[in-house]
Amino acid sequence: MTEHEQPASAMGDVDGVTRAVLTASRVLVAVSARSLAAVEDRVTLPQFRLLVVLSTHGTAKLVVLADLLGVNPSTAMRMMDRLIAAGLADRQINPDNRRETLLRLTDEGRRLVEDVTARRRQEIADVVERLAPERRAALVDALTAFAEAGGEPAAPDEVSLHPLGWSDTQARRTT
Repeated sequence: MTEHEQPASAMGDVDGVTRAVLTASRVLVAVSARSLAAVEDRVTLPQFRLLVVLSTHGTAKLVVLADLLGVNPSTAMRMMDRLIAAGLADRQINPDNRRETLLRLTDEGRRLVEDVTARRRQEIADVVERLAPERRAALVDALTAFAEAGGEPAAPDEVSLHPLGWSDTQARRTT
């Protein structure tokens, strides 16, 4: 049997797991939406995503941000212009190459990302607390395996967490 040929029972498991992950993802999307609700008058979801990318990668050139977001540089620039006008990001000249402009979060932008992340983290913790302890352990194992299969680096156990679940140092080491 080749790696692409699977018995019917294995195919059923894939379908069942896929349905379960899709259902769980609805919970996570709802949590994300609620965590952003408090700032929706300041930033759109795509703008917040840009703030998170800046938070993850630190200072970056526009073309790098556009690539990470999967958008055209002109789109990224319009988003950055709005974030700069809102006081959430700023531009600076690259001290190593004065022809380059680097983009970064302001303290206010960092606080916004941290506040949204803290709300999201608390709501997820509230859901997890409703699980029996043995279910929590199984969930950790399952989600860790899922993240590994998707190529996502593991998040270390640290108090000071990055918006995506790991420290700034860990995020920079994995990118």
